[in-house]
Amino acid sequence: MPVERTEHHELFKYYEVYETIGSGGFAKVKLGRHILTGENVAIKIMNKKDLGDDLPRVKVEIEAMKNLSHQHVCRLYQVIETSTQIFMVLEYCPGGELFDYIIAKDRLSEEETRVFFRQIVSAMAYVHSQGYAHRDLKPENLLIDEDHNLKLIDFGLCAKPKGGLGFELKTCCGSPAYAAPELIQGKAYIGSEADVWSMGVLLFALLCGYLPFDDDNCMVLYRKITRGTYENPRWLSPGSVLLLNQMMQMDPKRRLSVRHLLDHPWVMKDYNSPVEWHSRQPLGHIDEDCITEMAVNMKRSRASTTALVKEWRYDQTTATYLLLLSKKQRGKPVRLCLEPTACEDSCSPLHQGLQTREALHFSEDEDAVIVGSLEFCSDYIDDCPWVSVANNKDMRLASPSVEKKCVYSSTPERGRTTAQHRQERRDRDQGQTSENKENIAVQEKDVEIFALPPPRTPASSKKNARPNKNVLTTPNQNANVNGTKTNAVTPKGGGSASKEPNKKRAAEFKELANVEILAFSPERRSRSLDMAVTGDSGKKKRGGKVFGSLERGLDKMITMLTPSKKRALRVGPRKIKVQYNVTLTSQTNPDQVLNQILSILPEKNVDFTQKGYTLKCRTWGDFGKVTMAFELEVCLLQRPEVVGIRRQRLKGDAWVYKHLVEDILSTSSI
Repeated sequence: MPVERTEHHELFKYYEVYETIGSGGFAKVKLGRHILTGENVAIKIMNKKDLGDDLPRVKVEIEAMKNLSHQHVCRLYQVIETSTQIFMVLEYCPGGELFDYIIAKDRLSEEETRVFFRQIVSAMAYVHSQGYAHRDLKPENLLIDEDHNLKLIDFGLCAKPKGGLGFELKTCCGSPAYAAPELIQGKAYIGSEADVWSMGVLLFALLCGYLPFDDDNCMVLYRKITRGTYENPRWLSPGSVLLLNQMMQMDPKRRLSVRHLLDHPWVMKDYNSPVEWHSRQPLGHIDEDCITEMAVNMKRSRASTTALVKEWRYDQTTATYLLLLSKKQRGKPVRLCLEPTACEDSCSPLHQGLQTREALHFSEDEDAVIVGSLEFCSDYIDDCPWVSVANNKDMRLASPSVEKKCVYSSTPERGRTTAQHRQERRDRDQGQTSENKENIAVQEKDVEIFALPPPRTPASSKKNARPNKNVLTTPNQNANVNGTKTNAVTPKGGGSASKEPNKKRAAEFKELANVEILAFSPERRSRSLDMAVTGDSGKKKRGGKVFGSLERGLDKMITMLTPSKKRALRVGPRKIKVQYNVTLTSQTNPDQVLNQILSILPEKNVDFTQKGYTLKCRTWGDFGKVTMAFELEVCLLQRPEVVGIRRQRLKGDAWVYKHLVEDILSTSSI
C-alpha cells in the first residue's frame, strides 16, 4: 500500500524511500537516499500507536544515539516526528547483520573473529566511557558496513545511571540467551559487567557458530545460564577457551572488565597495539570543507552556517552536515546539489534541472514504496545519483489509484543553443493567426527547456560515455492514461486553426532522434535502459519498433511510469553475485528448487506469499501474532552459474530463524 503522504511529507521532502530491509516488533526499516547528498540511509519508521508502552524506550534510544559518535556505533542523522509517526534516519550498512554472516560461514576462524571482536571491544569501551550500558548486545545488533566494519545498533534498552556506570540497575531486559545470570536471577547488577557477559556469549557464537546456552524452553535455558556450565568444542584454541572462561564468570566481580580486554593477550595476538577505543568522530567536531559547501548551497556565511550546525537539532541541517562528513571520510567529493535558483542560469544545459514542489509518489507493492521530492537540481553529475524533474503543469499521467506528474523535459537539437532553438520556434510561428499566437504565448509561458543529467556510470566507463540525449517536453498537451491529447488552451478561432501548429510540432518531435525516459530510482533507471535501447541511428528501439511520434512517446512514458503488476513480475529469477546470505544448491533448474521449497513450507507450518521467485514467509504464535518473518528468494548466481537461495530475516529470534531455515532447506533436498 502507498504510504500516507500527509504523515510522511517531511520525510519525502528530503529523502527517496525504497524497499523494506528489515522489521521488528514495532518498527519497519526501509532503504532511503538523502536527496541533497545522494547518500544511502536506513529509515526506521515507527507508529506511535503501535509503540504504546515502548514509546519511552524509543525516546531513550534517540537520546543515547544523539550523544554517541564513534566509528563502530551506527550514526543517527535525523529524527522526524509527527503526530502519529517517528522516523529515525540512520547510517546504512549494506552488509547486513553479523548474525547472518556467522550463519553463512558456519563459524569464523580465530583470526577473523579477532578482527570483529576488537571492533566490538572498541565500541563497548566507548559506550561505557560515555556512561551507558547497552544491555542488549548480540550478533543481530551488529551490522556490517561497506568496508566490512561493525556498527553497533539498537540502544532501546540502554541505561545511563544517574550515579554513574557503577550504579546498580534492577531492570531485567535483553535477550535471554545473552543475559547474564544476575539479571535472570532478578538481582541488582552493574550494567557494564552484564555487557561483558554478553560479549563472552557473542565471542562464543563467532568462534563456534552456535550459542553456549540454548534451549527452546525458557525455563530450561535459564537453569543452564544460572549454572554457568557450557561445553567448549575441540577446535577452540587454549587462548580462546581461557578468554571465554574469564568473560563468562558467574561472579560479576571476577569477570574481566572492558578495560582489561583492550590489551588482553588474545586480543593483542598479531597486533602491535591495544584496541583503539577513542572516537575518531568526536561530537561537536566541525569540518570546514563541509561547512563551506553547505554555506554556498544555503547562501549563508560560514560563521552563521557553523552556528546553525552546532545547534545539533538532528534535523535536515544536521543530516546534511553528517552525510557530507561521511562522504569526505570515505574519500568522496564534498559536494551538494545546488538549488535550481542558484544554478539555473549559471549551469550549462547539461547540468540544469527544474525544481518541483510536488512529491513523486507511487508504489508497486507495499514493500517497494518509491518516493521523491526532488527539490534540488543536479549540479554535479558524478555526485548526484538522482535525476532532475520538470514540473510541467499541463501534463498529467494517472493510474487508476494514484495521480503522477509527467516528468520528462527537452533539450534542443545537438549543436544548437537553447536561445537559438527558441528563436527558430518563434520564427516558424510568425505566420500564424493572432488567435494561435495567443495560444503559443500561453504554451511558452509554462514551458522551460532543461537537460537531464545522465545516470551514474562507473569511473572506468566515463570517458566513453556519450553526451546527454535530448528529452522531449510537450508544450501544451494533457495526457490521460490512454495516451490521448487535449489542448491546454482552446484558441478563439475554433479547432481547425489550432491543429496546424500541433501537427508541425509533432513532425518536429518525430525528427528528434534521441528520446530518453526518466526513471525515478536506480532500479527503475536500469529497467528503463534495458527496455529502451538506443541503436546506432540514435533512435530509441524496443522489439524493433521506433517510437518517434509524440503519441508513441506518450504511450511509452505512461507504460514506464504507471505501476503495473505484470511489469513487476520477472520472467525468470534474478542473477546476483555470490553473497554470504545465499545458500548454494547442486541444481541448475530454478523452477524445480522453487517447487521443492513451496512443497515443504506447509509441512513446517510456514505461511507464505509468492511474488515471482521470492517467498515472503511468516510463522504465527498462539495468540495470532507473527513470531517470525523472513524471505527466501530463488536466484541465479553469475559465477558459477548455479541456483542459489537468498535468505533474509525480517522479524523474530535469530537462532530460531536459523534452525527453521536450515530445516526447510535440508528437507527440500536441494
